[in-house]
Amino acid sequence: MSAGYATHFGRQLRAEWTKFRTVRGWVLGLAAAALLTVLVGAFSAQTSRATCPGQSPDRPCTGPSSPGGQAVTDSFFFVHQRIAAHGSLTVRLTSLTGPGLPGWAKAGILVKAGTQQGASYVALMMTPGHGVRMQHDFTHDTAGAGGGVSAAAPRWLRLTRAGATVTGYESVDGTRWSVVGTARLTGLADASAPVPAGLFATSPPTTRASRQRFGGVGVTDRATRVTGTFDHVALQSGAPGGAWRGEQIGGSVAGDAAGPPGVTEGPGGTFTVSGSGDIAPNVGGPATSGGETIERSLVGTFIGLIVVIVLGATFVTAEYRRGLIRTTFMAHPRRGGALAAKAVVLGGVTFAAALPAAAGAVLLGEWLVRPDGFVFPVAGPTQVRVVVGTALLLALSAVLALAVGTLLRRGVAAVTAVFVVTVVPYLLATGSILPDGPSRWLLRLTPAAGFAVQQAVPRYAWVDSAYAPAFGYFPLSPFAGLAVLLAWTASALLLAVRLLQRRDP
Repeated sequence: MSAGYATHFGRQLRAEWTKFRTVRGWVLGLAAAALLTVLVGAFSAQTSRATCPGQSPDRPCTGPSSPGGQAVTDSFFFVHQRIAAHGSLTVRLTSLTGPGLPGWAKAGILVKAGTQQGASYVALMMTPGHGVRMQHDFTHDTAGAGGGVSAAAPRWLRLTRAGATVTGYESVDGTRWSVVGTARLTGLADASAPVPAGLFATSPPTTRASRQRFGGVGVTDRATRVTGTFDHVALQSGAPGGAWRGEQIGGSVAGDAAGPPGVTEGPGGTFTVSGSGDIAPNVGGPATSGGETIERSLVGTFIGLIVVIVLGATFVTAEYRRGLIRTTFMAHPRRGGALAAKAVVLGGVTFAAALPAAAGAVLLGEWLVRPDGFVFPVAGPTQVRVVVGTALLLALSAVLALAVGTLLRRGVAAVTAVFVVTVVPYLLATGSILPDGPSRWLLRLTPAAGFAVQQAVPRYAWVDSAYAPAFGYFPLSPFAGLAVLLAWTASALLLAVRLLQRRDP
């Protein structure tokens, strides 16, 4: 870009900024969009907050979180002793049973930094549907050998500890061992101190999504309980000895219907351990306990979006309606430059207003819910991505409306067109109006995909849940969804520039 063109473009920017700030309706509209984003989000958070099950509604309520700040489910039956800084735990698993077990039911061995929920851990386990797995700190999963387990084909599992480092091994005969993976226990005050280690069992509820009679998605859950049978249990450790202790970590989600969790010690050092629950990220879906994600505080974005669509369209159509567009093009003969200046000013002021509004909505929503409700813990970088992404969502939508307004030259037509491709698909997909399949396609192909940037709780392959748009899960990743909106906006701008050069020479 030449210095002369840069200077001229700078003048265009100043001229468009002057237009925007001197039209009271545009300034008030932008302020209203920001205010509505905060107020509607706060109202939604206040009226839909969920309290912790079994807890007095006037007591503070929080859920367990991982060492990295992720909301987690940490519920299992644990039979444990203490393992020293250098030691190992070896078992043979001969059966994994239970009625209607989900593929991610788990039984195996585990080393944990403490018995409190959310403490760092490393686990080596057998699952009915995914073979041997090594998982640690809730959000990390490593696959071992596939297949099942039985008395005729048992599985040997071993965890060795060297300070904060834990290595997992598997074997089919107890002689030839293969490394599954290595992980670290985080948050240890003293890496040489003994920590709990032992056998565990847990099984999450099965979740089934079904199509409703009049569209949308419904979910049913069924509690499950897994039982693992262990023998050849060998704990080699310099920690003080003692008897094995059975303990329920967290709550048992299965209840009496699936049988109580517990341990039975048989002859020859055989242990039968039963449990229900899960050791995994809490994805916040209908299969998990109550709680609000930070997206609930940003529900006002939808109202703010409607306002900025109107603002973006009228930012250019008002000039066509009043005949001022000729003056603009006389002052700035480069059609592309004039439209780019409008887009930069409109996108910039929208982003500048939406950023504090999104941050304020999240902070106010959390403040309103936390005294007697549960807000899912979300790591700091995720909160930043959600807040900044929301501001980009509104800014890009405003520019998209500007481009469509340039194409159609009529405010009502432009607002209607952007509303149809952005707002309507979002309502149909997330309002449980359409079946899951069409909803996913709408959120892949239309500008409504940009709302994926607000998804704070990701999906995990090892957590069964109803990952449907009706429950806040988008088919695209946050940045991929935002890229779809960006592609729509860029395409509309390029088409508008081309049409300006041909239609308004």
